[in-house]
Amino acid sequence: MKKIKYFYNTHTLRYEKLITPLRVKLLRIFGFIAAASVSAAIIVAIAFQYIDSPKEKLLLQQNEDLRNSYSIFQAEIRRLQQEMAELEKRDNDVYRAIFEATPIPDSARVKEMENNKEMAMVRGMGESQLVSDMTNQLNNLARRAAYQEKSYNEIDGMLKNKEKLLASIPAIQPVSNKDLNRIASGFGYRIDPVYKVAKFHAGLDFAAPQGTPIYATADGVIKEANYNAGGYGNHVIINHGYGYETLYGHMYKIKARVGERIKRGEVIGYVGSTGKSTGPHCHYEVHKSGERIDPVYYFSNDLSPEQFDRLLKLAAASNQSFD
Repeated sequence: MKKIKYFYNTHTLRYEKLITPLRVKLLRIFGFIAAASVSAAIIVAIAFQYIDSPKEKLLLQQNEDLRNSYSIFQAEIRRLQQEMAELEKRDNDVYRAIFEATPIPDSARVKEMENNKEMAMVRGMGESQLVSDMTNQLNNLARRAAYQEKSYNEIDGMLKNKEKLLASIPAIQPVSNKDLNRIASGFGYRIDPVYKVAKFHAGLDFAAPQGTPIYATADGVIKEANYNAGGYGNHVIINHGYGYETLYGHMYKIKARVGERIKRGEVIGYVGSTGKSTGPHCHYEVHKSGERIDPVYYFSNDLSPEQFDRLLKLAAASNQSFD
């Protein structure tokens, strides 16, 4: 039952029924709706500010999962980088050292990485910093792996040519010296026979009668075979490849010819005393990548360990060279 309200009218001094005009009713309704709307807006604003929506909660969880995955990927990338660094180090220090090949400098690896554009498109896959960072690191590893594969292919080629490599490394004495009595002067500073002062002697002198055969100490191609007025006289230089060259000086007669392919043990000339020489002998040098090195360490094929030890002592003696 609807409750009827009355009010006391002071003008008529009577209680009269309270009738609310339609305009007032509408204003009250509008006022209630406005207040409710404002309150609802405030509540919603507070809710969005401090309370996550289900979608935001899902995005936050996914973001947290991505960060956890990123940490795992970072650890795996660091492990792969360490393994790659070890492979590169082993490539230079072990595999290429076995074949006496020139190590690959880091600058060459970096240059190859910069030139390799095969995976450049991957960079556009993600816009976030996490994805971009991971993509760059994976690209870097991929390029390093590709260059390392190229290096191992080269080493594989060296393995296949191992027999040729071994045949190209100087490994015997240039003159017959079974009794080891023909070493006249060794590598290093020796007394010059002409100027009588200590000068660097870049090879070994093998004293032998004039006309004694001189043998190529490894396979190769004759690079020079002529007379050198500066000191070596009649001499031969053989290019063995792989950075090796050998020189044979003061020959009485040259048998080899420029461009001729020579096998280890073939006669290339005969002992003499031409050029700056004080007696018949063969001056023998070994060059590796342009550097003159002690030939005594390249007699592995025709000496026993005991003979090699004795030869080392003979070559190390301080004496006067023949040239």
